[in-house]
Amino acid sequence: MRVLVAFDKFKDALTAREACEIAARALHEKHPDWLVDLCPLTDGGDGFEDILGGCVQGNRTALQATGPRGSLIEAGFTTVSISQIPRAARDFLPFTAPDGIEPTLAIIEMAAASGLSLLPPGQRTPWETTSRGTGQLIRAAAESGASAILLGVGGSATHDLGLGALSALGLEFRTATGEAIRPPVPSRWEQIIRIEGQVASTIPQIYIACDVRNPLLGPTGAAAVFAPQKGLRPDEFLALETASERMAQLLCNHCHQPPTLPGTPGVGAAGGIAFGLVCAARACLLPGYDLVSDWLGLDEKISSADLILTGEGRFDAASHAGKGPGALAAHAISLGKTVHVFAGQTTASINPDRLTLHEISPTDVPLDRALRDASAFLARAIQHAL
Repeated sequence: MRVLVAFDKFKDALTAREACEIAARALHEKHPDWLVDLCPLTDGGDGFEDILGGCVQGNRTALQATGPRGSLIEAGFTTVSISQIPRAARDFLPFTAPDGIEPTLAIIEMAAASGLSLLPPGQRTPWETTSRGTGQLIRAAAESGASAILLGVGGSATHDLGLGALSALGLEFRTATGEAIRPPVPSRWEQIIRIEGQVASTIPQIYIACDVRNPLLGPTGAAAVFAPQKGLRPDEFLALETASERMAQLLCNHCHQPPTLPGTPGVGAAGGIAFGLVCAARACLLPGYDLVSDWLGLDEKISSADLILTGEGRFDAASHAGKGPGALAAHAISLGKTVHVFAGQTTASINPDRLTLHEISPTDVPLDRALRDASAFLARAIQHAL
């Protein structure tokens, strides 16, 4: 029996790599003769840099950056040459370098500098969090000579429309008296009257790996869908949505972009950093799962497996709408494979043939214990199911 183990992260509990390793050990204890192929997944969030850069032996650069609430944290980026990138994935990333220089790609994970997992629950609020650290990573990668940037934007703590990142790349956000607002977090947006500057010409092409199709504003926009996960209270939604609309139009006007840009599918990703980078830095949005799948050679791994184990912290309707484990499961089932999904919570209403859902935590276990003991619960669930 050949088994493909391909988990995404269990938020606040296990990284994708940890979940895969736990599953492999659990399988080996029960079935030591089975062949197990590990392939950690990423949707652009936690683990994006490590998983993509690690599988091609990229060169990592560590540095200090501004965290989501302003303190300095350790972060970094991984550089790979174009020849290291799997051929199928190169088609997503058309970039070049001057003659005689091999093009290089810097892989950056927004969650490493501006991620929700960097903050304890009591400090999570979209009003006060900044993406400045992500902009600092982009700038540092550019200064290192990267020919292009690949940015994964999952797991963010922010809803600053990327203004923090843009402030690290050359823009200034000023009051009526000319004072610079630093950092330009939403709680200070009402003070911002004008924008100055532009993204430095040394910043190369930025590609954003993103699977969500949400616009910036409206009932399916960033504030409505994602900000509550970052600490927004229901009674604060209208204020944040109104402030976001004003700031988006101010940025569009400054960057000579059409006022319809906030309605573009996908720009609501990661608190609107996709919008900010598309607007001011002409970033390009890429289908995250397709890129990751080709980079990791998932199709070949799925085809050669007899059984597939996947999962994440929460498997819900969004998982069937293009997210990693759901997309992997759908593709595997289309090839006639048997798939088991293990998750902390399963609320997906779609349960096709050849797919079995497993909730790893007992229903009477409180959340804090479920997170703390996730490794034991995952191992137990896998051994019980198989």
